[in-house]
Amino acid sequence: MDGNYFILALGIAAAGYFIGEGLKNFKRPDVLDSLDDDDYELINERDVHYFMGISKEDAKSLIQEHPDIPHILINGKVYYPKAQLREWLMNLGMEQQKSF
Repeated sequence: MDGNYFILALGIAAAGYFIGEGLKNFKRPDVLDSLDDDDYELINERDVHYFMGISKEDAKSLIQEHPDIPHILINGKVYYPKAQLREWLMNLGMEQQKSF
């Protein structure tokens, strides 16, 4: 019976420790935001139109018209770095607004 109490006490102590560690960052959402950081995520060429929010044909046309779009070639496949693509699209949008 004493062994059961010891195991129960050990479980309660461990739970208290993990809860305490979790509460350390409770009021710091910036720490949690860094966990969702997808700056280094790569988008496959066939899925880039989803990210841009346009049709496949429009994405192909945009890529052909702008060879400076940031991309990486890995094993013969084209990938687009998500953060760099987002920044490039924002800059392209700003250039388009300036020309009007």
